[in-house]
Amino acid sequence: MIEPHNNEVAIFGGGCFWCTEAVFLELKGVDKVVPGYIGGQVENPTYAAICTGTTGHAEAIKITFDKSQISYGELLQIFFATHDPTTLNRQGNDIGTQYRSEIFYLNTGQKEIAQDYINLLTTEAVFDNPIVTKISEAPHFYEAEDYHNNYYNQNKSQGYCSYVITPKIEKLKKHFQDKLKD
Repeated sequence: MIEPHNNEVAIFGGGCFWCTEAVFLELKGVDKVVPGYIGGQVENPTYAAICTGTTGHAEAIKITFDKSQISYGELLQIFFATHDPTTLNRQGNDIGTQYRSEIFYLNTGQKEIAQDYINLLTTEAVFDNPIVTKISEAPHFYEAEDYHNNYYNQNKSQGYCSYVITPKIEKLKKHFQDKLKD
């Protein structure tokens, strides 16, 4: 369990929240990952409303982590390694503003770390195309409906999970072995 003084929260939108939740649940120091909606104009959005692409919200995850075990910068490293930050309003076959790449910062420290990391990735030309990930101050985060929690681990044999999420988990395990829970 995380000591309260070591708690920090990060909020990332990196496409389908089933994918991002599955990735971040695997990490040492991550206590909780909650899928939800953020950044739009509709109060109390639902998954059905989000899927229309008209709410302005992104599918996102709210990560509670122990900063003595994993840093915000390390979370960003994994965020950028496990989704495509160069496609606007899309991740693979998931298309629409709800699937945008966006970092929602909770304080100026997070904002500066995110800006610096994007600048580093750009300077080092890590991606062939420009990074389109937005950095925005976090407005209200709305938790998604309960059935989205731990979706991948409860539905691994479902088509979307096995064809889209499993390869992300395999990539995580290959490149970030030292960051994984035992």
